[in-house]
Amino acid sequence: MAQMSLTASSALFKTKFGKMSENAYNSYNPMLGTIKKQYDFTGDEMKVAVPTFFSGGVGSGSLPTANPASAVKATLTAKKVYATTEIDRESLKASSNDEGSFVNGMKWVSEKTVEAYNRNASRILFSDGTGALGTTTAADFVDVTGTTFGVGDTAYALFTAASWVEGYWEENDYVNVGTAADVLEVIAVDNTLRKVTFEKISGTTDFGTGGAGTSKIIYMQNSKDNDPMGLKGVCDATTSTLYGVDVARRWMATQIAAASAGISEDIMNELVITIQKKCGKAPKKLVTSYTQYRKISNFLEDKKVYQIEARAPELKGIVGWKALSYMSDAGEIAIIPDRMCAEDRVYGVNDDYITSYHRPDFGWFDDDGTVFLRTSGDAYAARYGGYYQNYIIPSFQGVVTGLAT
Repeated sequence: MAQMSLTASSALFKTKFGKMSENAYNSYNPMLGTIKKQYDFTGDEMKVAVPTFFSGGVGSGSLPTANPASAVKATLTAKKVYATTEIDRESLKASSNDEGSFVNGMKWVSEKTVEAYNRNASRILFSDGTGALGTTTAADFVDVTGTTFGVGDTAYALFTAASWVEGYWEENDYVNVGTAADVLEVIAVDNTLRKVTFEKISGTTDFGTGGAGTSKIIYMQNSKDNDPMGLKGVCDATTSTLYGVDVARRWMATQIAAASAGISEDIMNELVITIQKKCGKAPKKLVTSYTQYRKISNFLEDKKVYQIEARAPELKGIVGWKALSYMSDAGEIAIIPDRMCAEDRVYGVNDDYITSYHRPDFGWFDDDGTVFLRTSGDAYAARYGGYYQNYIIPSFQGVVTGLAT
């Protein structure tokens, strides 16, 4: 005698759908959200004068010879930074109400495009302006699906510890290898091994076994030497120029090499005080990787203050911190983690002296009267972004590198 069961009577049952989940990835961009942004960058470039020397006409005993103060003139050029999206017309119509979809298709792709743009802009802010994501440890990729790395094949590469930032790598991104035009898609990221697996989307260059040359630099698609300037580029500079100005004592960030030492109060003191001694202003933030943030939390454990009410009905043990901060004579300095910060670094940042200068009309490209434009097929495409440059005055910034991880 057969009995009614979920399997036998499956046609009678409905599927219950709950609310759509939150993102299963970190989309928080704390540093990007705090810097100043201006949208009036017109003309082919922007010139900014920065005083770097005192007036030299001082002395005692007799009237000194005048030597007037001087300034340097920084030059900013805008860089093109985009995010694009596309949705086919049927999907747009099929997702037009709650019965057919978890989300409205057009709203969904719009939100995700802006989210992707902000993630890339955050990466740029911590990078060096070259568009580089990482440097491989070997000349060759390791083929997974064949003896050559052709279109549709997969291969992986391992990356050097010095160049690895997990936040730079995201599945679904398209990347380039060096100057080659080939397009690879990131399909898997292993932070523990510093390993990224790619699928070849286009191109004929064989980066797999048998390839020639030295270790390879991987770039965000089309971004080689096309990114705006970032903290790494500014804070690591010891020679050449920044914004067209020669790097020198008064036009250079504070740099402290930890030489694999662990993060400590002494290192943090050195960073903050050295920046303050140099320019007269303490940093406003200490920006760290999550690794260094955890280590700071650990060594500050004995500094924790407990407030206990005398008549509290019960006492609870509390582990951890609501927030971390560093106290200087200039006031409280917030300590914040950012996934785009390299694991072995802590930046001393004064964001009063960081500005993103944008061309007017930053955002969705709607010059044709609409954001979504029909493509040659049965689809609509949209573009988000603009043209800007990050202006980071190096004298007010600093970095500790080579911390133990």
